[in-house]
Amino acid sequence: MSLAIDTAISTLEILPAVKGPQLVEMPRNIDLYELLPWLPCTLALDIPIVRFTVRHLLSLGVGSIVETAYHQSSDLPLRVNGQLVGWTEFEVVGERLAVRLTDLS
Repeated sequence: MSLAIDTAISTLEILPAVKGPQLVEMPRNIDLYELLPWLPCTLALDIPIVRFTVRHLLSLGVGSIVETAYHQSSDLPLRVNGQLVGWTEFEVVGERLAVRLTDLS
């Protein structure tokens, strides 16, 4: 047991002493957003839906149409990982429905 403790102490004496957190100098021309392209995010668009029940939820399928209380002239909140990021509006692009970011929060 004493030999293991002596070995651990001698190993600690060999390691360089670290004094506080070490700061790493980042090149100034690198965009911080380029460092985290792998970071997963969840986008959520809050759409008001009227008269929607669990029965409607269980009957949803491909091609289902849901009535909303959304007015084309009003913006919808966009959240990323639960945090409000901005406001959006719907737009048709070709045969797809898209969302255009109109204002950042």
